[in-house]
Parts: sequence; structure tokens; C-alpha cells
Amino acid sequence: MDKIKGTGVALVTPFTPDFSVDYKGLENLVNHVIDGGVDYLVVMGTTGESAVLSQEEKNKVMECCKGVNNGRLPIVLGIAGNNTLAVVEEIKSTNLEGIDAILSASPYYNKPTQDGIYLHYKMLSQASPLPIILYNVPGRTASNISEETTLRLANDFENIVAVKEASGDMDQIMKIIKNKPSDFVVLSGDDGLTLPMIKMGAEGVISVIGQSHPKEFSEMVREERSGNSEKANKLHYSLYDFYEPLYNEGNPAGIKATLKLLGICGDTLRPPLVNVSEKIVSQLKKLLK
Repeated sequence: MDKIKGTGVALVTPFTPDFSVDYKGLENLVNHVIDGGVDYLVVMGTTGESAVLSQEEKNKVMECCKGVNNGRLPIVLGIAGNNTLAVVEEIKSTNLEGIDAILSASPYYNKPTQDGIYLHYKMLSQASPLPIILYNVPGRTASNISEETTLRLANDFENIVAVKEASGDMDQIMKIIKNKPSDFVVLSGDDGLTLPMIKMGAEGVISVIGQSHPKEFSEMVREERSGNSEKANKLHYSLYDFYEPLYNEGNPAGIKATLKLLGICGDTLRPPLVNVSEKIVSQLKKLLK
């Protein structure tokens, strides 16, 4: 799964002030990150506000990204939910032509046991014609995929090929890296932890800041993966001060504010999300200067 190593970018979904999808802004964004040197695109993840888009809108956004990309980079599509049967049906009914893998967050709100999480991904694996990337983000789902469950899924299903780990639990992540099958890929789900995770053996990231700073962030990942830690460290710390204002008032509010300041797309979010405060905008302006 070399296609999902390196820097993937979780794209926002730009909106116009009336909350409709801004396809021109999306086109600008896709070209911006490709020109910046990222390795693959992630469409309809959490950062893409997939929870507030209709299925028709999701399909149109996906088709727009595929059209603008025009085969230049691999594409990962987010398909997730807390109704396992509905997620299975969505996988079966979605046109997956031109998509290289599916990213699927662990079920939220229901708070399943580890056996329930295993069953959920087993059913997704059996339904999916594409490789699946597990997504562990307990800060949003209210349940953690334990290292035992991740390793069990990695060993039991050939098309479960990777995990995006956003638990922040470095001990758990190290246990996964130490005990995983050799071809199973561990990806960072936290921009600020990407460098130390790659030092531990992770092979890439699905990033948020990679869309405002694609060149610097993807270069950091490449340098560290190539063993050039001195240069990677410099790039890491050149971006480090962005992380606090970027995430302080939620994602994707911070990154959308940054993208607006860069002139790439607007900063409109769909309710219940709202724009960041003027204090955060001011901090981002100073950092960008």
C-alpha cells in the first residue's frame, strides 16, 4: 500500500456564504495541495464536514475532486457511520471508480465494545472491494480501538491495510507498530505528533495543515522518512506554532480560516459548526506573515 504512505491531506469542503458547496473553491484547494507536493487526497473525512452533507452532495464533491485531480494522485474516500448496516450499504452503492481506498472512522456515540468494533469492521471488510483504512479517533467517537483490536483486524482481513491513529496514546501506537504485520501501515492522525510517530515507525499521515502548508509539511514527512531528521526537525518546528490556533476552536474551523487568509477558499462552515474567533484569526494572520 505505497499509495497511502507519505502525506495524505484531509480536504475541507468549501461552502459559499449561503451554505452551498463551493466547487470553485474546492478546485482551487485540490490544485493547491497537488502543486504543493502531497502524496494523496482524502475526500469526505471529518475535516470535509461529511456529517452535514447529503449523499448527493458527497457524490458530487467526490466527482469534482476526481475530475480536478485527473488521475494525478491516489484518492481515499471517507465512508463511515455508527449504523454498520447503513455503512455497508453505502460502500456497496457508491461509485468507487477512481478511488484507491476507503477511510472509515470507528462507530461514534454507540460506544461499542471491542468485539462490537471488530464486528463492524469485519462486515465492512466483507462488503468492500477496496482496501480499508481504520480510523481511531476516540476524542470524537467516545470509544478507543485498542491495540489488540487493531492488530486482530490487521491479521484477520487482507483488505484492512492501515490505521489512522489519532488516539494520542503513544504507548498504544508503539505497540501497534511493534506487533503489526509487516505490510500493515500506521498513519498519524495528529499533525503535531506526525514527526515523532514516523520516528517510531509510522509511515505517513492524513493531515489537516497539509492543505494550507502542503510543501512544508509533506517535505517534513519525506525528510524524516528518508532519515534526514535534522531537516525534518527544522520543518516541524517551523510549523509548530500553528497547531494551537489551528485546533483551539475546532477542526475544520481553524484550517478554513487559514485557507481564507491564503485566498484559496472561503471559511464558511455548516451549522452546528461556527467560525473561529477574531482572536484566532489574528493569531493565524501573524503566523502567516
